[in-house]
Amino acid sequence: MQDYNEMLQFLDKDGKLSDDAPDIAHQFDTLLKLYKAMVTIRTFDHKAIALQRTGKMGTYPSILGSETVSVIAGAVLDKNDVFAPYYRDQGTQYLRGVTLTEMFQFWGGDERGNNFHNCKYDFPCSVPIASQALHAVGAAFALKHHGKNNCALVSLGDGATSQGDFYEAMNAAGALKLPVVFLICNNKFAISTPIEKQTFCKTLAQKSIAGGFDGLIVDGNDPIASYYVVKQAIEKAKKESIPVLIEAITYRLSDHTTADDALRYRTQEELDNAWLKDGVNRLKNYLIKNSIINQHDVENILSDAKTEVKEAVEKYLQIQLQDVEDLFDYHYANIPTILAEQKMELKNV
Repeated sequence: MQDYNEMLQFLDKDGKLSDDAPDIAHQFDTLLKLYKAMVTIRTFDHKAIALQRTGKMGTYPSILGSETVSVIAGAVLDKNDVFAPYYRDQGTQYLRGVTLTEMFQFWGGDERGNNFHNCKYDFPCSVPIASQALHAVGAAFALKHHGKNNCALVSLGDGATSQGDFYEAMNAAGALKLPVVFLICNNKFAISTPIEKQTFCKTLAQKSIAGGFDGLIVDGNDPIASYYVVKQAIEKAKKESIPVLIEAITYRLSDHTTADDALRYRTQEELDNAWLKDGVNRLKNYLIKNSIINQHDVENILSDAKTEVKEAVEKYLQIQLQDVEDLFDYHYANIPTILAEQKMELKNV
C-alpha cells in the first residue's frame, strides 16, 4: 500500500546524496541548466519587488523559496503539454517560453502579458485560488478526446487544496481517468494561515485518495528528487491516462505579496531555519562539490542573469500603455451602440 506520509528526498540540505539517487543526480549538464534558470528567476523576482516598491509595477507575489520545483516542472513538461499556472509559477513559465518581459508586463497590470508569444496553449496566470485546476482538467479531457499523448499539469499552492474547485477537479480527473498532474507547492502558508490550521490531514498528498489516484510527497527544495518525481508523474499520467498528485514541500521565504508583512505571523528564527534548506543554494553547493562549477562560475551566472533581467525591464518600461477605450473590445462580439459611442468619447478625450 502506498505511504502517503513519506517524503522522497535524495539530496539533503547539507548536500549529501543518498545511495539510491536516480540517474538525474549525475546528469550534470541538465542540472547546470536548471541552476542557471533558478538563478535567473531569483534575480527576476528581486527586480520585480524593486519595481513594485518604486511604483513601476503592481502588487507582486514573490516566488522566493519555490524556484526549485517550479523550474523543474518547466524543464520536464513537453512543449505540447498544457500548463495551468497559479500566481507563483514564474520558473515554470520561464522554461515554457514565457519571456521575462511578458511576466513584468502582466504584473504591471497589462493583460497583454498573458498573451504568450511562445506557448499559446498554456493558460494565463490564475490569481483566483484553485480555479485553474478545473481548467487543467478540461484541457486533459480535450487531449484524451483527441488521442494526444500529452498531459496537463496544474500548479497550486497549499491554500488552494481547501477550495471546492480543487476537489471538483480531482473528482472529475479520477472519474474520467484523465492525464493530469496536480502539483501542489506546499510553502506552509495560505497567505497568513499556517498549514496545520488549514487542514486536519497529515499530508496534502493523501487528499488524492478522494479522487481515487496516487499522491506523492517530495522535498520541493531537493532538485534531484523533484526532477525524478515530477518526471515520473508526467510519464505515468501520459502512459496510463490517469491523474497523479504531487505535494512538493517548500517554504515561502518571502512575504505573501508585496502588500504583506510575514513577520506579523511567523518568527525570524523560523525563516532563518528555512533558508538552510533553500533549493537554489543546495544545487549550487552540489555542483561545486562535484567540480562542475566554481565560485567564479557562480558569479558569472549571476552576472548573466542580471543582464537578461535588465534587458527585460528596459523592454517592459518601453511598452506603450493600452488605450483606455480598449477595455470595451473583449467584452462583446458586437459592441452595443451606446457603448460604441462611449468608446469614441473616451478616444477623443
